[in-house]
Amino acid sequence: MALNNPYRANEFIVEIEGAESPTVSMVSGLSLGETDTVEVIEGGTNVVHKVSSGVVKFQSLTIERYVDGSPDDEYFQNFFTAMFNFLGQPGTATRGIGSNSRRTGSIVKKQFGQEVMRINFYDAWVKSASFSNLTAGANEVLKQTVVLEHDGLEWVRLPA
Repeated sequence: MALNNPYRANEFIVEIEGAESPTVSMVSGLSLGETDTVEVIEGGTNVVHKVSSGVVKFQSLTIERYVDGSPDDEYFQNFFTAMFNFLGQPGTATRGIGSNSRRTGSIVKKQFGQEVMRINFYDAWVKSASFSNLTAGANEVLKQTVVLEHDGLEWVRLPA
């Protein structure tokens, strides 16, 4: 039986609504889900029966990306603006109230340039967005961190 080499964790892209984001440097929160256990305790005994699973929960996706003036910057800015509705009229109830703007996407894992799997996320919305610190004399590049809440992940394996 031949052994396959494990995939490296460094070759991936993020797609949101079909648009590729090549400036993404890190994605975390790739948990396929977690559930609590429903326990039933029998009266008069020390026995606990685990009878069912509870509500399914998903971790937030955290995307870290480089800020470089590319169309990617505008795409993420538009996503954030649509979520937080900054374009409403100042001083009115339509400004900054949030929205139901949701987007679906994938983290596409590649191996030597070929797609080998993807993790799809559904109905994601921006929970928060921030930039890295600015420091005089620093050698680091400017990054943006975007945290997405979503309605679930799906691991899609491609045929070998």
